[in-house]
Amino acid sequence: MEKRLLGNTGLLVSQIGFGVLPMGPAQLNLSIEEGATLIDYALEAGFNFFDTAQYYRTYPYLRRGLKGWESRGGHSATAAQPVICSKSLTTSYEEMMKAIDEARLALDRDVIDIFLMHEVRSGQLPQRARAWEALMEARARGWITAIGLSTHHVDVAAAASKISELDVIFPLLNIAGLGIRKGQHFATAGEMLAAIKDCRQTGKGVFTMKAFGGGSLTGSYQAALDFVLGQPDVQSIMVGFGRKSEIDDMISYLNRTMDKGYNPDTSHKHIHINQEDCEGCGACKAACPASAIFWNEAGLAEVEQSRCLTCGYCTPVCPVRAVLLY
Repeated sequence: MEKRLLGNTGLLVSQIGFGVLPMGPAQLNLSIEEGATLIDYALEAGFNFFDTAQYYRTYPYLRRGLKGWESRGGHSATAAQPVICSKSLTTSYEEMMKAIDEARLALDRDVIDIFLMHEVRSGQLPQRARAWEALMEARARGWITAIGLSTHHVDVAAAASKISELDVIFPLLNIAGLGIRKGQHFATAGEMLAAIKDCRQTGKGVFTMKAFGGGSLTGSYQAALDFVLGQPDVQSIMVGFGRKSEIDDMISYLNRTMDKGYNPDTSHKHIHINQEDCEGCGACKAACPASAIFWNEAGLAEVEQSRCLTCGYCTPVCPVRAVLLY
């Protein structure tokens, strides 16, 4: 798989990254062995860029998968070595330092390649200033190679281009603009691309998320990938994987052996609402034509699968991309 330098970081990453979230407790809840085998399979296929996060609870999968690969001589292979990105939602200096230490210990790595402030929203940069200080100090101490932020918000991405200490940005981008925000309002893919361009012009590395809009655009698989991969300012795309067949499809697409009319079978997949992301705003519930979304005991939205039409009307209205198809 093609490898690209990520901005000015010196890190060489695969053009498609492996998002580890889907295999974890919040979604497929694979066993550690199943998840590690999937990561090992991806490494053998040429993936070397992996995304995780403190709240995903997926460090054990990565640790086991990487150890298995290294035990077979992967660490001395000619392929680019694994690059791991993690991130934390914490806002304080102390908690961010704890998050970094947790990742280093759980992954058994002295250095985390990339560490980010996770999901920074409009207006949050000032309140997360102390967490940012922790990231800069950890980088100075050699515990992290590159620092930055992930965001769904155009204005945050634009602001990131002006932060000289920031190495990389991980924004949301897809062909339909699903989930892209600017303040309290929805924004467009074009607006996000303009912010991404500003980041690249200042030397930031850019890798993007949710090319398939949380699964809702999988029915337009090749068009969705063509759009994001066709952007000159995007260096890598992070895609969530939970099955070997999904890795095989991606390799087929990249190798240009995929039939032009092919789209992955999604008939076995269902709409879910990630309980760790849902904020209980009710937008999805109001949009559902089948009254399949209800409030659970925690006051969050949940799907009654027997009523769900899998129509996708709930997907574009969620402000935090908590509605997923898997």
